[in-house]
Amino acid sequence: MVLLGSSPGLTPPSGRPLLAALPGSPTVTGRLYGQLASLDPRPTTIARAADADEYRGYPGTLVETADLAGDLRALADAIEDTTENLFILPANSLIHDELIYQITKSKRGALALVAKEPKPTDENGERVVEEDYVPIGEALPEIGDHVHEDLMVRARVGKSRVVSVGSAFHAVTRPNAVLLGPLHLHAKHAPTLAEAARELAGMAHLLGPEDDLVQLLVLCLVRRGVSVGIRGRRDLFYARITSQERADEALEVMAGINEDRARLNHAVKGADGFFTTFFVSTYSRFIARWAARRGLTPNQVTLISIFLGVASAACFATGTRAGAVAGAVLIYFAFVFDCVDGQLARYARKFGVLGAWLDATFDRFKEYVVFAGLAIGAAVAGQGDVWTLALIALAVQSVRHLLDFSFGAANRRKPPSPLPTLDLTVSADTELRSALEQRRVARRTGVRALLKMWSKAGRFRPVHWARKMIVFPIGERFAAIAITAAFFEPRITFLTLVIWGSIAFAYTLTGRLMRSLA
Repeated sequence: MVLLGSSPGLTPPSGRPLLAALPGSPTVTGRLYGQLASLDPRPTTIARAADADEYRGYPGTLVETADLAGDLRALADAIEDTTENLFILPANSLIHDELIYQITKSKRGALALVAKEPKPTDENGERVVEEDYVPIGEALPEIGDHVHEDLMVRARVGKSRVVSVGSAFHAVTRPNAVLLGPLHLHAKHAPTLAEAARELAGMAHLLGPEDDLVQLLVLCLVRRGVSVGIRGRRDLFYARITSQERADEALEVMAGINEDRARLNHAVKGADGFFTTFFVSTYSRFIARWAARRGLTPNQVTLISIFLGVASAACFATGTRAGAVAGAVLIYFAFVFDCVDGQLARYARKFGVLGAWLDATFDRFKEYVVFAGLAIGAAVAGQGDVWTLALIALAVQSVRHLLDFSFGAANRRKPPSPLPTLDLTVSADTELRSALEQRRVARRTGVRALLKMWSKAGRFRPVHWARKMIVFPIGERFAAIAITAAFFEPRITFLTLVIWGSIAFAYTLTGRLMRSLA
């Protein structure tokens, strides 16, 4: 954990005072130290000597510096031997707890919080083509709101990561974003950042007073070939506070954001299937919050889901129409609570190996015990022997699960593709952008071109949801079981599972073979 107490370009001429976040409450800096105590009770604070007194008395290590070069060297010394992930942010940050949690729990090796600049248009609404290079002195001083109006628009970001970063010396091609401040970095990249920060410290005479320290750190990472992912504030709040007026203004905006609702929304997985998204998660999240407030654990909810699944199988085994309808309702709610346990874990932040194992294992158990219930019910009702179809459906699903887990394990072993690098002594980012473009062109040939086209097609909502449904995820499987079992015979249920499951198997196998070849 590193707090940057002095941010070049953000310190008012009179010195940056400790600002009250709320009447009678801790200061902005004090509030931030309290928020970060659970991550690191003794953080390192880097501050200019003139501001150092403001940070005395706070926990951790205080490192005093004289200038920007000193800031960069102090940070390099603080992080080069770390074995823990780093969270670097300005000490005058006003930020939601939930946003800290989401950034620090990211699986990216490096992640920065950004605000994108709206695409420029003329008076007719037509997009304006920008010049390739924008000197920092001419860059826009703000991009729309009080949260980052003191920061220069000096970064180029793509769809998922930072492409280029500028400074008073380093030009950036078509800047379109601001790097707001928080930066999360995996420990494996700390030595790379430390080395680059020391090199940049030796070039401090080329940098300007408007250069922001966090943006310079991201510049170091990008030029060293580290992939820095991006995320926006979305439905949460972040601002840097430089005056009491700014604090009051930011707090008014912050008070209008429901942090608990944002936390609840983020408890729902964003990559769920069509049925789960529109027929379960619209309300299951509220069940998860209700369970959290009453002290229920995810494992207890998993047991409820298992009980409902077994009860559903028992109803199907009666062989009656009423039993089939009851079984359909119970299997639907078994799936609802299967979603709730994960949402509860993410909302209440209660994770465990046992819970993950129970969830993965008993998802399959519920599905297969329902197969048995349906087959028994068909025999009881005199509808014929459907055990062969049941075994085929079970085999198809088992092979699909085997394929999923083995492909995931193989991908985790795959080394990441290296990104191009560029020396910090080079001002223009032309070589870096050219290397990235050549990399993109190389990926647009053969199998990769087909995968890219199919990926782009996902921007259209019908295609997006069709791709989600064709793979026959668990939500669609449970929905297919519930609907066909309630209205038809078990034979129709198993035929649906076998046919749709086979199509899903062929689709996923083809896609994974193509990705492996690419």
